[in-house]
Amino acid sequence: MALAFDASEKFGYDKPAGVACRHLDQDFRCNIHDRRDALGFAGCAGYDCLGAGNRVTRSVFSGASWRDRPELKSRMQNAFRAMRQVHRLLDLLLLTQKLPLSASQADERENLLAALEPGEGWSEAGLSEFENGPVPKAVADYLSRLDKAAEQMLAGQKGGMHTISASPGSET
Repeated sequence: MALAFDASEKFGYDKPAGVACRHLDQDFRCNIHDRRDALGFAGCAGYDCLGAGNRVTRSVFSGASWRDRPELKSRMQNAFRAMRQVHRLLDLLLLTQKLPLSASQADERENLLAALEPGEGWSEAGLSEFENGPVPKAVADYLSRLDKAAEQMLAGQKGGMHTISASPGSET
C-alpha cells in the first residue's frame, strides 16, 4: 500500500503511494502471486522491505490495520518509510560481519546495531526522530570507512583463487 509503482514491463498499471494494490486481498496477501509474472507484475518478486512492513504493523501499531482504522494510514506509511531505512541499515551492518574488522571497528558496528535495535523497541515517535537523527549519518560514515577492510577481504579471496587465461593449459 505505501509504495508507488509505474506501469512498465515489470508492473501492469500505475499505482500511487498510499493506495492499496488492486491485487491485495483482505488478508493482505497477493491474490495473483502464483501468476504475477504472466500478468505483468514481475517487479513484485524483486521487492523486499526486509520485514519492515510486518514490524510496523505488529510492533509499532500492535497489529492494527489501516483498513480497519483508516486514520492510521498516513501514520503507518510514515513509520514504514522510517522502518525500511532502519532495516536497510541493519542489513548493511550485518553484511560487514564478513569483513576483517579491527576491534574498534567491530565495537563501533555493535554500537550502531544497538542504536538500530533500541531495547524498548521502536515507536512512532522514535521512528520519526530516527529519520532526522544522527544514526543514519553515523552508519553511512562508518560504512564509508570500511574500504580497507573490504580490500583486505577481496585480496584474500583473490589470493585463494586461480584465474584461467585464454590460452589452453596455462593458469595464472
